[in-house]
Amino acid sequence: MTRGNIFLLILLFMGFAADSGLLATAACILLILKLSRLNRVITIIERRGLEVGLIFLMLSVLVPLANDHLIYRDLLITTLSPQGILALIGGALATHMNGEGLKLLKLDPQLIFGMVIGSLIGIIFLGGIPIGPLMAAGLAALFLEVIYWLK
Repeated sequence: MTRGNIFLLILLFMGFAADSGLLATAACILLILKLSRLNRVITIIERRGLEVGLIFLMLSVLVPLANDHLIYRDLLITTLSPQGILALIGGALATHMNGEGLKLLKLDPQLIFGMVIGSLIGIIFLGGIPIGPLMAAGLAALFLEVIYWLK
């Protein structure tokens, strides 16, 4: 058994222990692909998986618009309210942070292990939801930037 398989098994069990179906499912799918020797699929996931995942995330967020569950006049009023303006600022900052996180993960992909462990800590002790490694990487990039700035 390779180190990668052992690591995926550990992540699988950690996903079960933390009641994180997303982590357990991802680890299980990768483990099955590795054991099935479907390396070409793993390469495709490595190259395009993030984009495909983000597409599905955007689809799930935009479904209320497609289903006409929102009244557009109310949408405009809400967007221009103080909460809506803060949501706009939050969205802009979050996407910027995600971009910085993606850059950080490309430079140092080993950081993903710490982000997974940190996500598990957040799930177990803080009642968090594991939405994805990009925001964790973005926050890590911000923390590193602050540390470099303080030096």
